Amino acid sequence: MNWYKIAEIKNTLEPFIKKVKAGNRSICLVGFEGKIYATAINCPHAGFDLSQGLCVKGKIVCPYHRYTYNLTTGKGGEGQNDFLETYAVDIRGDDIYVGINSFWDKVRQAFK
Repeated sequence: MNWYKIAEIKNTLEPFIKKVKAGNRSICLVGFEGKIYATAINCPHAGFDLSQGLCVKGKIVCPYHRYTYNLTTGKGGEGQNDFLETYAVDIRGDDIYVGINSFWDKVRQAFK
């Protein structure tokens, strides 16, 4: 796993939803109830930018069709049958790091 420092955001308790870069990948970073979550930037259902959505009860809401995704697991709301990719987050002091698995990391995990 490669860890990327998210330079444009500091760890605070304030809620937020931002589009940021982790390496060469755009991701959606969400601050909710004192925790930081990282998810894919695009809704798997409609492809819209989730950083333009909102966060309600631990779920990110797509701004287009209002589909919801759990911030921790990425599981879609009831009846959706889809998942949003989530990423590891590590807080180091005031700095936020996001962990992205490479293709080979994913292959290794599949065979464990």
